[in-house]
Amino acid sequence: MNKQELFENIKKKKSFLCVGLDTDIKKIPEHLLKEEDPIFAFNKAIIDATAPYCIAYKPNLAFYESMGVKGWIAFEKTVEYIKKNYPDQFIIADAKRGDIGNTSAMYARTFFEELNIDSVTVAPYMGEDSVTPFLTYEGKWVILLALTSNKGSHDFQLTTDTEGERLFEKVLRKSQEWANDQNMIYVVGATQGRMFEDIRKIVPNHFLLVPGIGAQGGSLEEVCKYGMTKECGLIVNSSRAIIYADKTANFANVAAEEAKKVQQQMEKELVSIL
Repeated sequence: MNKQELFENIKKKKSFLCVGLDTDIKKIPEHLLKEEDPIFAFNKAIIDATAPYCIAYKPNLAFYESMGVKGWIAFEKTVEYIKKNYPDQFIIADAKRGDIGNTSAMYARTFFEELNIDSVTVAPYMGEDSVTPFLTYEGKWVILLALTSNKGSHDFQLTTDTEGERLFEKVLRKSQEWANDQNMIYVVGATQGRMFEDIRKIVPNHFLLVPGIGAQGGSLEEVCKYGMTKECGLIVNSSRAIIYADKTANFANVAAEEAKKVQQQMEKELVSIL
């Protein structure tokens, strides 16, 4: 999926919502534990219920890897289900990979060849040769960590060098030598507020993947005020606030209601560019 296709889907759905599939076996409704594959059963129900209101899904690999082979099978089945039944959805493998070049090449092969996923999150700490193997695949996206929503982001990302440049700013500037807004997206946490102004000065046209709405307390209005572009430029993720909104047999319907509420908020924010 290219940038224009992504924007066209945003316009069609009047939404830039990404539903995070952070599926924890210990948090899903108990009745699903009787299923042969409880994780996939949960994901399938959530996807069917929320697909009208979102433009992307983001399974977080940690939640699947924690269950070993069974988790990987559920992850692969989830990806295939989305691709077969909702081909307009942008799929993000939230894996946060990034290692020396030959290792990154294997990670890239996993997600872009074996699984044929649209995008993967990548950590930039090891530099250019750890990121560029992911950029050799036409039509695929690298989603580079820039300024995250967690408390610990202050430990490194906001530190400054002798010229006053913050580390996340260095990541944004340097990585533009490796790719452009047609194949690179940046992770910027919703809790960063007005920091989006500073980010847009450096990357005015890139899409941003924005976690932190909902359970983490980020403000959608603030994100849109400081981060939205004429092509929207935002993919805003919500995980727990949607998928765990209810733990009864009605969980999927409640998830749909929560996703619809977010979509309706987003539709209002999109009025100026639609």
